[in-house]
Amino acid sequence: APAPNAYRESAVLTATPEQLVVMLYDGANRFLTQSAIAMRDGRAGLAGEKLRRAEAIIDELLATLDMSVGEIAERLQALYLFFKEHLMSARLKQDAGKVDEVARFMRELRSSWAAVAGA
Repeated sequence: APAPNAYRESAVLTATPEQLVVMLYDGANRFLTQSAIAMRDGRAGLAGEKLRRAEAIIDELLATLDMSVGEIAERLQALYLFFKEHLMSARLKQDAGKVDEVARFMRELRSSWAAVAGA
């Protein structure tokens, strides 16, 4: 349906930086959840594809970190890099539990950001 798409685009265009981060977390979480389900179903190809999409979002989060804000940015950078390592390991071992762990962290981070963003 075109309407939700147009709505999403305008939501992205009018979002604050904090709200954009929340949207990225939501996207990553969705792909991680889909990946874990596919892994448990033994669908490695689909699991890998969803994992790649989540990893692309984590790369985007890393790329847009403002390191000038100091400690918080450094902590987030360390977390995101940890997520990437964890997901690489999940892919190698087809370990859905590891994917779930990253998704859980993402949801916790999302709550914090949503509080900041007022979303």
